[in-house]
Amino acid sequence: MFDKARFVRPGVSLLLVGLCLGACRDAGEGDYVNVSGKIFVFNYRIAEATYLLTLAKLRPLPDGSMLETTFENPAGGDPMIVRQKVWPTMEKITIESPPVKCVKANREYKVSMRLEDANGKLLQTIERKMISDTDQSVMPDKPLVVGPFYDANPDKGSAEDPPAACPA
Repeated sequence: MFDKARFVRPGVSLLLVGLCLGACRDAGEGDYVNVSGKIFVFNYRIAEATYLLTLAKLRPLPDGSMLETTFENPAGGDPMIVRQKVWPTMEKITIESPPVKCVKANREYKVSMRLEDANGKLLQTIERKMISDTDQSVMPDKPLVVGPFYDANPDKGSAEDPPAACPA
């Protein structure tokens, strides 16, 4: 006859239950989001580069939450700040910077995020470094196409506007 008591010891059962409970996250504590993706996007057709980050939601966000993201300006000067509302039903949050100039390959750029509730109370901060594997010098100085139908840019060969000088 098969006796379960001989194969499952009470101490082992309690240990397994304790480990399972310890691995479970309390829904009321911890981070709200984490960075699930980060990349520089080089759109050669429109001659623009941007930072792009994706956040995954780890637990429900309070109604009216705001995310403020500060991007280091590769051209120097003041950082760029993007402030956006985060909807409670969003599972993934996408943050894109305004167009940037002077991105250098293999150089670190700082990105910081502040998640706040509707009253401005800080819920979470995230600091990341981003590194591009491509240098922006490979991009055209002017868009290759214009308009919603990607028509050829008639000014793409014009040298009227010299490219902006980038810091060394």
